[in-house]
Amino acid sequence: MKYYLDALKNYATFSGRARRSAYWYFVLFNLIFAIVASIIDNLLGTTVKLETLQGAVPLPYGYVYIIYGLFTLVPGLALSVRRLHDVGKSGWFIFILLIPIIGVIWFIVLFCTDSVPGANSYGPNPKGIGNFDEIDQIGSQS
Repeated sequence: MKYYLDALKNYATFSGRARRSAYWYFVLFNLIFAIVASIIDNLLGTTVKLETLQGAVPLPYGYVYIIYGLFTLVPGLALSVRRLHDVGKSGWFIFILLIPIIGVIWFIVLFCTDSVPGANSYGPNPKGIGNFDEIDQIGSQS
């Protein structure tokens, strides 16, 4: 729950890095809350109806689910970009999802990949592995 609340606190922070656990715990709690929102919609009878040629077809979600989805859209996107930064990729790699099937698979592989050790151009490693102090870099050749 801590990672979920951290993602909401860093609502639109697209800079920096995010650990695997931060991303996947956010996904887990987001899924749980989305299911609860869908159940609430069904209990309240606020589900959306889709008009088709055969008549109105009720969908399993409604207005509470849609509001919740809009509320978590930007924090989820920001966390995804920070997770891409953690594996050394630009935030623009989010557009991999536009490639059918292969894009989703590649995206999941990137999000399951371990952090790049040490600092990269997006910031220090959030795990603290491989980060150096300035005193350690004195006299080293770049």
